[in-house]
Amino acid sequence: MLRDYLAGLDDEDGTPLCAVTARDRTAPGAPDPVLSTIDQSDFDQVWLFAVDTGDGLDPEDCAALSRFRRNGGSLLVTRDHMDLGISVCNLGGVGEAHFFHSKHEEADETRRVVDDRETAYILWPNYHSGANGDFQEITVVGPPHPLLRDASASGGLLRYLASHPHEGAVDAPADDPSARVIATGTSKVTGRNFNIAVAFEPSEDGGPALAQSTFHHFADYNWDPAAGCPSFVSEAPGDGLARSPEAQRSIRHYVRNIALWLAGRSPEKDLLGRPVDEQVRA
Repeated sequence: MLRDYLAGLDDEDGTPLCAVTARDRTAPGAPDPVLSTIDQSDFDQVWLFAVDTGDGLDPEDCAALSRFRRNGGSLLVTRDHMDLGISVCNLGGVGEAHFFHSKHEEADETRRVVDDRETAYILWPNYHSGANGDFQEITVVGPPHPLLRDASASGGLLRYLASHPHEGAVDAPADDPSARVIATGTSKVTGRNFNIAVAFEPSEDGGPALAQSTFHHFADYNWDPAAGCPSFVSEAPGDGLARSPEAQRSIRHYVRNIALWLAGRSPEKDLLGRPVDEQVRA
């Protein structure tokens, strides 16, 4: 659904905004033929949805992705609860924004506790923002980031993202002045705030990047539970998103904002003075 939405985005003249390639990486244990050479490609941005437990990114993949960003390419890197996606720790810069259970833990020890208590075998980080199929209201942090702008929404800012029973943990690396937390969520179980998104501005170190707390903000099952889910998913889904056209629009507008911002533009105007119909290769 994400792929189809991005590929269906048009500018005012009906010209497609994005050319999208959606794929699974090849079997772990060897460099992926696309990721390990991504810095030599014509792609403008890479969206990584990490669901591995340590073997998702080969060292050659990480090296090429790092070169890709240093050359001006842009990245979205997202994962899920506990240790899912832990191989992104090996990815410099934006990988350092992600915290896991057994490696690169959250600095605040009081956060190393179970938040989602519905699924006992899933340990921290596992922030409970709501059921799959429902939505959460987010809080904008600091000056509103372009990623969160929405001229059609009340106050001109995005309010909703898809929810998930166990989101991962992200934060801005302390030694990276280009990065900051731009949005937080609130646990439906403990009432605790947690970071949802960390934006990395373009800098001498590379192009823009985004660290997101969970890939479930973009997953078919979260956008529409009728799309189905893997057999190991045991939580009952909600139907809040299906009953809220405003939340559906907000979630998709965020995706559009990401694609444009990672390309160096804002939803309101082209930040670099390029034609708005210039196609983004992602």
